[in-house]
Parts: sequence; C-alpha cells; structure tokens
Amino acid sequence: MDVMWAPWRMKYIGSDKPAGCIFCEKSAAGSDPANHIVWRGRQAFVLLNTFPYNNGHLMVAPYQHAGNLEDLAPDVLTELMMLCQDAIRALKRDFKPDGVNMGINLGSAAGAGVKDHLHIHVVPRWQGDTNFMAVVTDTRVIPQSLDDSYRILHAAFKALRG
Repeated sequence: MDVMWAPWRMKYIGSDKPAGCIFCEKSAAGSDPANHIVWRGRQAFVLLNTFPYNNGHLMVAPYQHAGNLEDLAPDVLTELMMLCQDAIRALKRDFKPDGVNMGINLGSAAGAGVKDHLHIHVVPRWQGDTNFMAVVTDTRVIPQSLDDSYRILHAAFKALRG
C-alpha cells in the first residue's frame, strides 16, 4: 500500500480558521487573479488551493453555500462535473501530470477543512512527486508560484471555454 504523507499541512489544519466561508468570500470578491479564481461558470467556479498538495491543485465549488452533495440541484451538479472535466483537461494540457486525484470530503470526519461549503479537489500527480524534503524536513516543495499557476490555468480554461 502506498501512503501519501502531508505533514506540512498541519500548520493549516491546526491554525485558526477564518470567521467566514473562504469560498463565499473569494467568489464575492472583486479580483479573480488576486483570489486565484481560474474560471467562473454560471453556478460554480474553479480556484487554486492556497495550501496545495502539488502545483496546479484546483478546487471546484458551487456559488451556493451548501455542505451536502444532496442539497445541490441537478444543474449545479452538472456544472460542477463539467468544470472538473475542464480542470483535468487544462492540467493535462499544460501541467502534463501522470495522473489526477479528484475527490470530495463531506464533513469534518471525512477530512473537510471547510465542511459547510462543498468543494471538489482536483490534484495533478506525477510519478515520484514525493521526495526526501517531506520526509526529512517536514517541508513540501511546490515548484511553481500560485500566480504562475493561475496565469497558465486561466489561459487554459479560456482556450477550453472562452
């Protein structure tokens, strides 16, 4: 069995959480580049994870503040999945991962850092993308800035959906 260790995320997990909802606040804010919102659909949007496992780690979220999958209307679910498809297409096009992890954590017991606003993680993975830094120094090396990832992925979404 392979195990994915992410000890560098303990700082995020153990930190005080913002009072509001990051997905509601970011989607309502005026600057998509500053908030790393890669694409906006009618009922959902795509943004970069500020605490990524890998460069290009995306999240797809509905504008609706809902923590339960069963609370979303079929058209919202459809757009979420279509944006996930485009996220994978964009990552394959420009990041060329060997694979992609995609998942939803429903509730805090399932690992949801933001349990009241459903979101889907889309994480590019490469063969050997873990290295000695995480094991020896409790440090994760992300080889690309969020701003660079944003520029690349925004252009990819524009090409796919624009």
